[in-house]
Amino acid sequence: MWRWRHNPLRRRSDVADAWILLAAWLIALCGGLLAGLAAGSAVGHGLDRQRAERHPVSAVLTVNAPGKTSASALDGSHVWATVRWTAPDGSTHTGQTKVRPDAKAGTLATVWLDRRGRLTSKPLAPGEASLQAAWTGVLVGLGAAGGLLVGAQLVRLRLARRQSRQWDEEWARVDTPWGWKAG
Repeated sequence: MWRWRHNPLRRRSDVADAWILLAAWLIALCGGLLAGLAAGSAVGHGLDRQRAERHPVSAVLTVNAPGKTSASALDGSHVWATVRWTAPDGSTHTGQTKVRPDAKAGTLATVWLDRRGRLTSKPLAPGEASLQAAWTGVLVGLGAAGGLLVGAQLVRLRLARRQSRQWDEEWARVDTPWGWKAG
């Protein structure tokens, strides 16, 4: 607040610096909040659309699934294996999906298809989707606010360099009549 008070040493650049700082914080707060809300909402709607478009279909393992020690192991509870399923139009398809290790050929598995009948991943549950949308919103909001504050700091840095040049010029004028230069 000292930059707004009347002071004989206060320069216009000090006032400009104060306004830049105040504006940057207000814009970062509002802009970050709006960007976060927009991003969270967009991600939430996208995940809701995925949940509505994807549907489960029963599939059959075509070969025995590899054990846990296989290179195809994803984690301790699933491995990649080839499955076959019949589409609603009666055509037969094959693809890779995650199944339990050591599952035998002929075992039923559930695969997820998109609206075009292509193999896809299982959609997130509503709670997981809400959490992902919220975290996306928080991260986007913080990134937007941080970017705005960094931009303001760069503007303030340019202003400080300009102030420094002006002070150098003033000291050069003040020192000259004394016949020597300070520093």
